[in-house]
Amino acid sequence: MERLEFERLVTEAIDELPDELHSRLENVAISVDDWPTKYQIGKAGLRQGMVLLGLYEGIPLTKRGTHYGMVTPDKITIFQKPIEAKCKNEVSMKNEIQRVVRHEIAHHFGIGEEHIREIERNSHKLRP
Repeated sequence: MERLEFERLVTEAIDELPDELHSRLENVAISVDDWPTKYQIGKAGLRQGMVLLGLYEGIPLTKRGTHYGMVTPDKITIFQKPIEAKCKNEVSMKNEIQRVVRHEIAHHFGIGEEHIREIERNSHKLRP
């Protein structure tokens, strides 16, 4: 998929977030890269054979104190090539991008990895 089309799908996923989440995404940069760097893979603590589809780098809202300010933006990176490798078609890619965007934004709101995965498992059970 061309980068511009992929970025459009990422933008759509962000735009489709509920307003109450959208309004709290201040000082967050969201970007697309082809692949994660070795540093990002190490920072994510991935084990051998695991794939990084997205990454949140920053200080979650729940960890910010009263003196938080004048800082560089938090960063969410969505990795195009691993998502493309995982998905069979454009529909599955769009769904995966939406899932990864929501997953990384959940980290911004202070939700831990295990809790996010539990939410994702439970929401998957609810789909027809």
